[in-house]
Amino acid sequence: MKKTWFLEDVNVFGLLCPHKFKRFKKSHKFSQYKKRDYIYSEDDNANKVYLIEKGKVKLGYYGENGEEVIKAILTKGELFGEKAILGVENRTEFAQSLDHNTSICPVSVETMQDLMRDNESFSLKMYKFLGIRFKKLERRLEVLLFKDTKTRVLEFIKELEDDYGYCCPETGDTVINHPYTQKDIATLIGTSRPTLNTILNELKSVDTLDFNGKEIRLKQTD
Repeated sequence: MKKTWFLEDVNVFGLLCPHKFKRFKKSHKFSQYKKRDYIYSEDDNANKVYLIEKGKVKLGYYGENGEEVIKAILTKGELFGEKAILGVENRTEFAQSLDHNTSICPVSVETMQDLMRDNESFSLKMYKFLGIRFKKLERRLEVLLFKDTKTRVLEFIKELEDDYGYCCPETGDTVINHPYTQKDIATLIGTSRPTLNTILNELKSVDTLDFNGKEIRLKQTD
């Protein structure tokens, strides 16, 4: 079961999206975005958080030389823009749709604060969720800054295993059905697609893993 959808056996999308709550349902609408549409840009007012109903969203910022730096690529069930809950007034990143039909559940800070104030259990789970998210992003930045490319690939595969992996009972292999393209992965770990493909093929040649499309199979070792 995908951990992006669950936190301590709680469905994050079902827990947070206002259309699940009777008092908010009538006034709540989903927002639709095409590929390359911006959900928000750097310096925009941070007055909402967002849940992805379907599609894929890229988070990033532009460096001093204008180069795009990608922080994360998020998929169905994941939350972003969460710093607004902590009182950050303006965006320090952009959020852009990567799919032709991305559906987003927007939640105003006021609505989120009402939900957190009225439900202590909800509030605790939300803060834990935020803590996990920030820790994960910090870890990825550390890997980007201090690790060589092969290590970055291995670290990212371990992250995918944690989020999407399951054991195949017939072989004992760990199967990872993930939502990322090779281009997505290369962007996230700060390398080129050809370099990523070379490293994956090297790992495949020594029978460490196999890969095909959006599936990675980690081989069982004795």
